Amino acid sequence: WIAMAMSMMNYCPDYVAPSLFRNGKLGVRRDKEGSDHTLPTATSPKDSASARKVVGVQIRDGRIANPKMTLNQNGFEMRPRPSLPIDYYSFKDTVNTYYSDCEAAVKEATGARWAFAFDHNVRSKSGNSGMKRQAGAAQGRQGLVQGPAQVVHGDYTLRSAAERMHQLGLPPSANDTLRQVLGDQPLLSPEILARATAPGGRWAIINVWRNIAHTPVQAYPLACTDGKTVCQDELATFEIHYDDRIGENYFAKHNPRHEWYLYPNLTRHEILLLKQWDSSGTLAQSQGKLADGDGAPESPCTFSFHSAVDQPPAQGAPDRESMEVRCFVVYDPEPGSKL
Repeated sequence: WIAMAMSMMNYCPDYVAPSLFRNGKLGVRRDKEGSDHTLPTATSPKDSASARKVVGVQIRDGRIANPKMTLNQNGFEMRPRPSLPIDYYSFKDTVNTYYSDCEAAVKEATGARWAFAFDHNVRSKSGNSGMKRQAGAAQGRQGLVQGPAQVVHGDYTLRSAAERMHQLGLPPSANDTLRQVLGDQPLLSPEILARATAPGGRWAIINVWRNIAHTPVQAYPLACTDGKTVCQDELATFEIHYDDRIGENYFAKHNPRHEWYLYPNLTRHEILLLKQWDSSGTLAQSQGKLADGDGAPESPCTFSFHSAVDQPPAQGAPDRESMEVRCFVVYDPEPGSKL
C-alpha cells in the first residue's frame, strides 16, 4: 500500500433522491436467515439494494496521515489492542469474554462512563459463500458469517439511532443477538436511558472492528471517510424491514470532497474504532439542517461513512476474516447540567 491509492467504491446511483428520513423507496425486506428481498413499496426495480454507482476514489494511508484521524472529530481511529486467546467463531466466547474487552476499549478511547456491547457480526467472503455459522449462535441471521459490506454507508440515521437506543431499553426481540443471553431482560436500565437523553446528556454507538485472522488484512480492507467531509444532502435513507422492526442505514451519494482513509495490513492485535452515531455531532444536534463540517473545528462528527474496498485482492492474498462489535456508549453529563 502507498500513501494514497485509487480504489473503487459503490455509491448510490445519481437517480436516487437524497432523504434524511424513510420514504419506502430504497431498502430491503430481510428474512430470519439474512436473505434480502426488494421492498414491495419500492417505486422501481432501480430502487433495489443492488443499484450502485461505481466511483474511483483516492484513499489515504491512515497510518501516516497528518494530522492523525480521531474517533471524536473524524469518526474513526486505529489503536493497538492485543487479541484475546479466544475462538472468535464461538458465540459463547464472543459474548461472554470479548464483549467486555470491547466495552473497556471503547471507554478508554472515548472517556465515556458506560459502554454496553449489544451486537456483532463475523465477516468473511469464503465463510459467507460457504454458509459458515458462529458456533453456539441461535438459528437465524445472527449466527451467519456475513460477507464484506461493499457499499458506502452509515449504520444509523437521525431516526434509527434513537430508535435503537430505546429498543435496547426493552426486552430483546427475536432478532436481537443478545436474546439468547438476556432473555427478557433489557440491556439498558431506565436510569441509563434517562442519563443519555436528559439535557446535557450524550450518547453514541461505536463499532469495534478487528481482524480475527492470523495474517494481516490484504483482501477487502475497510475504508472510512472523514465525517467532517460529508454533507446532509448526500444522504439517502436505506430501510431494512425485519419481521419485528425497521432498521435504517444512510447510503451515500458521491461527492469528490469525501476524504477516504484506510489502515493497511491491519493485524489481529489492532482495532479500528468506527463511530456509527454521536448525539453531540453537529448533524445530529441540528436534525440534519447542518453538516458536521459546519460545526466548530473541535466539535465531534456524527458518524463516518465506510465500506470494504471493492476491488479484487492480489492473487494468493488470504481471505479477510473480521469481527465488528457494536457498543452503546453514555458519557458523563456536561458541566452545569442537572444530572
